Amino acid sequence: MRHAVFVAPFGPLADPYRLIDLAHACEETGWDGLFLWDHVLRPESNEIIDPWVSLGVIAAETHRLRIGTMVTPLVRRRLLKFAREVVTVDRLSSGRVTLGIGLGVDTHGELTRTGEIVDQKARGAMLDEGVPVLAKLLSGAIVDHHGEHYVLEGVGLEPKPVQQPRPPIWLAAGGGLGKAVRRAAQYDGVFPLKIDSGRFSRMLDEIAAVRGDLEDFDVVVNTGPGSMPPAHTHEHATWAMHAWPAVADLNHVFDVVGNGPPEQSRLDSSA
Repeated sequence: MRHAVFVAPFGPLADPYRLIDLAHACEETGWDGLFLWDHVLRPESNEIIDPWVSLGVIAAETHRLRIGTMVTPLVRRRLLKFAREVVTVDRLSSGRVTLGIGLGVDTHGELTRTGEIVDQKARGAMLDEGVPVLAKLLSGAIVDHHGEHYVLEGVGLEPKPVQQPRPPIWLAAGGGLGKAVRRAAQYDGVFPLKIDSGRFSRMLDEIAAVRGDLEDFDVVVNTGPGSMPPAHTHEHATWAMHAWPAVADLNHVFDVVGNGPPEQSRLDSSA
């Protein structure tokens, strides 16, 4: 299991220089990844910086960390512009970006106050249409697509991403079952939200049924800062996201990060 620091670029962390310091600390103390929330409005703080611009800076300042968003809602993105952002960060990082994608939320009117689509079923339809188009773009193929939500006419990306056939795509799955899980199973990983042990097991069964097995598929689970995730996830989880609140205490973040991920901490204490 690999361990990532998962923070929001809000409040005290709405500062790219602090995020750079955090990324350096993550690399120095053995963490495997650094992932950022992707929001434009939140009730906790109006101090928010852009995650993808921040990831570009982090990419140039690090050498080993896997970086990305958890999660970017396609409902707020133009596919071609977004694909170019992802390719830029992938090239800056020499192939270390992972793309987390989800439906998005309307917390604090993030969708309603900006004229975006709010209906969850409609946003799901946008994901079903948009993710395959985005994946094709990121693979370097020429895309001709005329759909209900997206249109691209003979469009291809140059330069291509470093990662081939494309950067990994993880999809959030709220509730842990049903269409969201089957959607995630078609790509490279799943980020289950609010899921108990029974649902977790059934989710994995459903993914294996779609894919044939869980080989080369990431199961990404949330946990508290510096803590191992729930025991029922240990057999199959490939990534633990150490999640802080929206507005994190900087001292706490750097203290936990400085101790290294929990498995490394146990190794150090037993040495």
